[in-house]
Amino acid sequence: MKIKLPQRIGWVRLSLLAIVVGVVAGFGAVGFRALIGLIHNIAFLGKFAVAYDSSVFTSPSPWGAFIIFTPVIGGLIVTFLITNFAPEARGHGVPEVMDAIYYKEGLIRPVVVVIKSLASALSIGTGAAVGREGPIIQIGSAMGSTLGQVIRMAPWQRITLVAAGAGAGIAATFNTPIGGVMFAIELMMPELSARTFLPVALATGTATFIGRIFFGIYPAFTIPSSLAISQNPATLPALLLYVVLGGLIGLAAAAFVRGLSLAEHVFELVKNPYLRNFIGMLLVGVLIYALFVFGGHYYVEGVGYSTIQATLAGSLGLPGLLALLFAAKLAATSMSLGSGASGGIFSPSLFMGATVGGAFGLLVNAVYPAMDHSVTTCAIVGMAAMVGGGTGAAMTAVTMIFEMTRDYDLVMPSIIAVAIAIGVRRIISIENIYTVKLVGRGHFVPKALHANMFLVRRAGDVMERDINVLPAEADFDAFLREHANERGFKHVVVTRGNHIAGVVRVNISLRRCVEQAYGGVRFEDVAQHKFTIAREGDIMFDVVQRMAHRDAIMAVVVKGKGERPFGIIGVVSKEHIADSVAESIKPFG
Repeated sequence: MKIKLPQRIGWVRLSLLAIVVGVVAGFGAVGFRALIGLIHNIAFLGKFAVAYDSSVFTSPSPWGAFIIFTPVIGGLIVTFLITNFAPEARGHGVPEVMDAIYYKEGLIRPVVVVIKSLASALSIGTGAAVGREGPIIQIGSAMGSTLGQVIRMAPWQRITLVAAGAGAGIAATFNTPIGGVMFAIELMMPELSARTFLPVALATGTATFIGRIFFGIYPAFTIPSSLAISQNPATLPALLLYVVLGGLIGLAAAAFVRGLSLAEHVFELVKNPYLRNFIGMLLVGVLIYALFVFGGHYYVEGVGYSTIQATLAGSLGLPGLLALLFAAKLAATSMSLGSGASGGIFSPSLFMGATVGGAFGLLVNAVYPAMDHSVTTCAIVGMAAMVGGGTGAAMTAVTMIFEMTRDYDLVMPSIIAVAIAIGVRRIISIENIYTVKLVGRGHFVPKALHANMFLVRRAGDVMERDINVLPAEADFDAFLREHANERGFKHVVVTRGNHIAGVVRVNISLRRCVEQAYGGVRFEDVAQHKFTIAREGDIMFDVVQRMAHRDAIMAVVVKGKGERPFGIIGVVSKEHIADSVAESIKPFG
């Protein structure tokens, strides 16, 4: 029985569809930010307006202490939307996209686009301590998946559009086209090749272009020239300090991974989703108001860019305050997502990295004033290390921080800090903040892209040469008697005239168990027709594809271009494939 293959579309058409995904992701990011601004202004200030600069602290709310209930009201609406229309829109979104890529052939329900947009805008706008990048990643991915379902295409092409939507979403959100591509490569793409890279690059470039039309070409965060790097960050003493900072951020990233996982587990004990969200968002509301009363700002509400910008600008000059804000954001984000809010973890990671890095820089200057160490630099490097440590996406973290700040001198210290942070986090928690949720479901995803040399080996190098070529009328029992003293399996290619009629994989030990069972049975009676033909020079990637498409148990390897029986030189069974794969991954073990 042949398996019907999905239709493949050409690379030109796939590229055009990727551009469409980029357009949707770009305008989606614009509309999403406007919706967040509208909800935030209504919820916090009682004003019907779209304009909202998240890098500026929110003015004191006219609601006074009743601002505590703003996250609660928003959370209850979010719970209604998610519970009734799209449960997969709950949480930070990226694990759901990864799950769709690796376990669902890139299938994401179209309704996720609408529900995720509304739920996340409500969560962020009413004060939940989550980011806006996770939702737009899921929105862009859902759009790519929808196109891949409406237009018939191969699963790998649909998955490529899903990854393109993810990269485009994050590129448009942060104005980081290269970072968007890196994000898709490191976290979303099961395959990295010319046929998958081009659509992703086109989508991220298109989304960034549209985002810049509305948001401008400026970096996400502004660093005053007076606070630019006061000391060369690439000197040996400075780099050693960034090693220490990377270790501290690694501990912080592990705390974030474990803290979020613990919060989700604890809140799951409350079975009623509305009560669960009420408790979590009430705690977040209390925390927001407490920070306002004692610190003058809401600090941890929403994406938290205002606190990040203040840290980079040197406005928050107390190490104790920055340490407190780190702990508050960790708690607020964990409670928000654990209780059912919809939003990302990228912005909270930037927040926590900036506060830990800033506090570290202030302490270094207090202990060693002669170092004249830039607190701003430490905060930026801390942001990169926290993103890399938490997500495991090292190249994405370094690239995006560079694009966000446009300061090339920060690349080397960022690389060092990110590497150390990832190493420390992996010692404490092998799973990153995205995969820990999937592992809880029993869904494991690759943490690395390996160039599996098995796929480019020739069939002639993998095949079994010790085979028998027998006519269909040959006596099966006689074959068993002839090989009675041997052990293991024999591979037989059955022929009829000048054509291959089937294949048989014979367990020679079987005859001793059923001595008389096969009297009068011929090979044509036991031959299986699920096989395919391969040439000696065919690469295994193509051979395995043909076997999968035909549901074949074996590939018969022939010489040259002919398929006549006298040209048969070997067979490739699934066992041979498994052995060859195991051999090819030994260098990476």
